[in-house]
Formats: sequence, C-alpha cells, structure tokens
Amino acid sequence: MAIMGAHDIDEAVRVTTSALRAVTDQDWSVPAAGLEWSCYDTAVHLAGAFAGYAGQLTGRATDGYVPFEIVPEEGTTPDGLVRVIEAIGGLLSAAVFRAPSGVRAWHTYGAAGGDGFAAMGVVEALLHARDILRALGVDDWQPPGRLCARALERLFPQAPHGADPWRTLLWATGRGDLDGLPRLGAWRWYAEPVRSEHLFLCEVSPVVAADLHGGGSGGFAWVEGGPEEGTRFAGGMVVKASEAGTYRPGWGPYAIVRASDRRAVGAMGFHAAPDPDGGAEIGYDLVKSARGHGYATEALRALTAWAFARPELKLLRATVDHDNAPSHAVLTRAGFQQAGSSDEHVHYVLTRT
Repeated sequence: MAIMGAHDIDEAVRVTTSALRAVTDQDWSVPAAGLEWSCYDTAVHLAGAFAGYAGQLTGRATDGYVPFEIVPEEGTTPDGLVRVIEAIGGLLSAAVFRAPSGVRAWHTYGAAGGDGFAAMGVVEALLHARDILRALGVDDWQPPGRLCARALERLFPQAPHGADPWRTLLWATGRGDLDGLPRLGAWRWYAEPVRSEHLFLCEVSPVVAADLHGGGSGGFAWVEGGPEEGTRFAGGMVVKASEAGTYRPGWGPYAIVRASDRRAVGAMGFHAAPDPDGGAEIGYDLVKSARGHGYATEALRALTAWAFARPELKLLRATVDHDNAPSHAVLTRAGFQQAGSSDEHVHYVLTRT
C-alpha cells in the first residue's frame, strides 16, 4: 500500500509557498540556514528537485537522472521563484498521480515508485522552506505533523518513534537534536530498504560509511553499546572501495534496524560485489546487547533473498571461527551448508536454487 501520494505534495507545496510568500520582500541573496547556498539558490534547487523527480517517473529512468535542469529567467524575483516552486510542484503531483503502481525509477538513495518520489518531494519542500525561512528571521515555522509523520514512515525507517514528527524529521536530516540523541554528522533517506517481519536493513552508502568509520552514528540511533568495531571497520572498507572506484551500490554493509523501536542492532552485508563467477561473501556484526533474539537469522534470510533476486549472484560464501557456535547456527538456519574448513575457520556456501 502506498504511504504517500499526490495529495501530500499538494499540501507540502501549499504550506511552504504560503510561508515563503510572507518573506519575498527580504534579501534572498543571504545564505540559507545551515547551507552553502543562498536562499535564492535553495529555492531554485527545490524547484529543480520537483522537476527532477517528476522526470524520473515520467521518463521511467533506471540508470541515472534525466539530464536537464531548471534555470529561472534572469531577473526573477523571490516572488517569481515562489511561483516557480508552486508550478513545478504541481507537475510532480501530476506525475505521481499518473504513475502506474508498478513503475520504479532510479534515485541515488534507492529506486522508488510514485509514493517514494512523493515523499522525497515533501521532504525537500519542508526542509528547504525551513532553511530559507530561518535565514530570513522566521524561527518558529512548523509544518503539519501528520505530513512529517508520513514522510518519516516512508523514507526514514531508522528514525525513532515517539517524539514530535517535525523535530524527528529535523533530527533525521541532520538539522537538530532529539531526546538525548546528538545531531547527526551524516544522514540519508532510504527509498527502498530491505524489509523483513521485524527488521529494516538500511544500506550503508559511502557518506554514511565514512561517518561510521570516523566514530559517528551513521545516521542511526543505536542500542546500548553500538555500533561494534566490526561495523566501523566495514564502513572503512566501503570508503576505500568508493575512493578506488570499485564501490557497487547494494553490495556493501547494511545497518540492521529493529522495527519496533527503530534502533540499530548491528550490521550485515557483502564484502564486495559478485566476482566474475557470480560469487560473493557475506558477514555480520551484532551489538552484544542485541544478541540472542533471532535478529541475525532474520536479517540473513532477508538479505540473501534480496541478493539472489539479482541475476549477477550465483553463490554466497561465509566464514566462521570454529568456536563461534551462534554464527554456525545462524548460517545453518538460513540454509547455508558447510563447504570445508581450515585451521581457524569453517566455510559455508549458499547457492541459487
């Protein structure tokens, strides 16, 4: 069932343009709050995001952004920019409304259908309106809580429940603190997390990986004691692969997020993309306080199902220390079979059925 749709974009455009019109008499050349862009350029970016998302859907883009940009006419005033945002927001709304339910289009943070791009448009509108308004002296603007809550539900499976939705959305996007959780050093949304009955698996992309490797949270609220050093090490491997040009989206680590309270309990993922023979290796690292609850088995089943749905994968490997009985049990429950051993390790494989 779609969580967001055209009506959500319409509401976001309505509340943001109404607020922005109240400050069009001010100087929009000043920097937007927390950004390197000016208020003017931030508004242009917002209009461009609306147009880009609409183009992804209508163009059925599957391997990158449709190559165009929005450039306002020379001399366009702030009031004119608000009109542009309003008009192109309507185009995104129409594109979402008309998009068939099965359409999936490319985005840096995961392929999405109409509901995903609707949520992205809402988040862009609310955040960048706030960035502009704060720079122009409006500190108390607050969009409808239900709109924020729906965007959080669709794009931020890692965001904790229970707090005010607007404050939570600001925390999830690195713009504020939340109930004892520090401001995030890195963040992203998740258009297409891997889901299971009790968990979300959220890809650790290079920016998130760099934050984890450097001692940050990676944009997650962790259970006590997390993340483990193995997770931070995996983040460093992603950073190295990205710098070397060998990083393949999807074929790295994923944070394991508990659906009940949106706390990260560990990480699981691939050491690299499948080799020319179709083989890849998988590993995981659970926070000590979260072990013994079946999270690793559930996550492994979900992630292997995701992986074997990709045609390039034919075989998954895993390596476990001889005395690591819990990991032997996790792999066995997930269908892996022993395939030899060495002095220190037991080797497991799982093949495409």
